[in-house]
Amino acid sequence: MRLKDKVAIVTGGSRGIGRAIALRLGAEGARVAVVHQRGTSGEEVAGLIRQGGGAAIAVHCDVAHGLQVQAMVDRVVAEWGTIDILVNNAAICPFKPFLDIPEAMWQEVLDVNLKGYFLCSQAVARVMVAQGVKGRIIAVSSISAEFGGSQQAHYCASKAGINLLIKSMAISLGPYGITCNAVLPGTVETDINRDQLADPEVRAYWSQRAPLGRIGVPEDITGPVVFFASDDSAWCTGSLLIVDGGVSANLQ
Repeated sequence: MRLKDKVAIVTGGSRGIGRAIALRLGAEGARVAVVHQRGTSGEEVAGLIRQGGGAAIAVHCDVAHGLQVQAMVDRVVAEWGTIDILVNNAAICPFKPFLDIPEAMWQEVLDVNLKGYFLCSQAVARVMVAQGVKGRIIAVSSISAEFGGSQQAHYCASKAGINLLIKSMAISLGPYGITCNAVLPGTVETDINRDQLADPEVRAYWSQRAPLGRIGVPEDITGPVVFFASDDSAWCTGSLLIVDGGVSANLQ
């Protein structure tokens, strides 16, 4: 177990990539706070971790609101006394052509995807600095930060912002021994894009774009996250790791 007794927060941890990350961190021995916004899905994931012999809690939080973020962080510290790992993963991506994106939608995407990462990172980093914890902050970004999309201008902009936020945080928090890194998934089948990928032509296109010949699954992202969360990445900070099956290498 590479993360035995570490305390980890995973935002957006109740489904998709976040769910897979939360389960993997639990399997690696971490105590996991599964942060989710609504319903009981976070408790279901926490329950699976506990059934596997791990420790986990579910915490409701809208990451776009600072008071809720602080309450979430306080809850985790009250439960386990510290925070070692933060995985910023909560994100939304309502597909919409650029000319049709309303201002409210633009703002919501930036609030959740970028502001939420800032608020969670700042609140957790303050705990780490105060306690002298040489922690790990990991962002789930996207190759959409590097490549535009006709239906994703708001999402692409938010993910590009995350990448430079991570680099800036790495500079600011490095003197405290806190590392900040990001993983950039390619096309991974989740609730966000499942309707699109139900189209056989769309699925075939993205499968063929990847030299490895398939669309990703959430579990493909968990290994890189564990690497950044563990001591194996002790000299990595400000890094952006592409995990896309080779799609971004294929310009043909």
